[in-house]
Amino acid sequence: MLYIKERPGENIVVRAARVLDPTEGIDATLDVRIDGGMIAAIGESLDRNEHRVVDGAGLVLTPAFVDPHVHLRTPGREDEETIATGTAAAAAGGFCAILAMPNTDPVVDSAATLGALVETAARQAEVAVGFLAAITRGQKGEELTEMAELADSGAVAFSDDGVPVASAGMMRRALQYASITGRKLALHCEERSLSSDGQVHEGTVAAELGFHGYPSVAESVMVERDLALAGYEGQPVHLLHLSSADSVAALRRARAASIEATAEVTPHHLVLTDEAVRTLDANMKMNPPLRSAEDRTALIEALQDGTIECIATDHAPHALHEKDVPFEAAPFGVTGLETAFAVVHTHLVRGGVLPLATVIERMTAGPARVFGLDRPRVAVGATANLALLDLEREWTVETFKSRSRNSWLLGETLVGQVAMTIAGGAVAFER
Repeated sequence: MLYIKERPGENIVVRAARVLDPTEGIDATLDVRIDGGMIAAIGESLDRNEHRVVDGAGLVLTPAFVDPHVHLRTPGREDEETIATGTAAAAAGGFCAILAMPNTDPVVDSAATLGALVETAARQAEVAVGFLAAITRGQKGEELTEMAELADSGAVAFSDDGVPVASAGMMRRALQYASITGRKLALHCEERSLSSDGQVHEGTVAAELGFHGYPSVAESVMVERDLALAGYEGQPVHLLHLSSADSVAALRRARAASIEATAEVTPHHLVLTDEAVRTLDANMKMNPPLRSAEDRTALIEALQDGTIECIATDHAPHALHEKDVPFEAAPFGVTGLETAFAVVHTHLVRGGVLPLATVIERMTAGPARVFGLDRPRVAVGATANLALLDLEREWTVETFKSRSRNSWLLGETLVGQVAMTIAGGAVAFER
């Protein structure tokens, strides 16, 4: 289930925008009228009916985005992010819905902790937010959580994100238990005996800088294990933030064998390689690490052909003092909600690498489909969950709605910006 603070649906007419919804098969200059938060009409020269009129000329109106992988740091680290600030950041990035990971303090491993988050979201969330619960208690990999109770309390899925489920036996039991809940396992694939204390991708850059390497096989070997277990148990799994070509190849084989597996990729893994680490900027440090050019190419190809079904930010806010340290001492993770579309548009769409329609689908229908959420769409009768995009606007990444500033894009100029986000039938953000 998703939760958002209650507010009245608005009456708006968006005039003469390029309306683009790949799943609905729409790509045309049209008006869209919203009555009481619902899409009431799509066409040319629609009556305004005393509605607020938004001039969409030269802009693109799409379904609003869905982010299946966000860290809101609540409870425990509200200095880094809260539900209010995280969802405000999401709205600024064009998102109408996000899913929050459970690696908080305390971990979301009980109905009581989950219930408190649900209550807070119902009061504070600017866009719809859902919560994943942990697979194991305390994310320690030793004892399964009460998945059935957590599902009944509103958990969208289960994950120990940030920590792999090390034991194959425990993973198998988790798949079996999850099967009775109708919820997926979302898996952080990392074999820690291989990743060890690695700081960056194991390769030439790591060797030249003197960093301990984190090899891509540390991810792909766990991907292979989890896909094998999922196939054996006949249960679906979702692979979080894939980073390597070998992981993509394993996923392709699994899908060809009719194993029900989905995956996501982050904007930073689509745009950067480990060459970016040469700056020694701690905002280039993430888990999994930035990898080789060959890995990046494989990720883009997999996103293009649908092997990877969605783009996810892995928005991971940190306090300024935590990142303002030498690279090897900094925590993993970067923010991404407010820059996700813009950076993919700038580097991949404008560069002719990916079609705009593909990016929109992988940021809307793709993640919604993976987690069984209502798909944001431009269709009569649908709740208005829409993003109005200015594809020509240049802007510099400087300020944030998020409480944290650990963006790898600080000071960069991007092309393409969200002008308005309508979430749950009401304007959640307007530039």
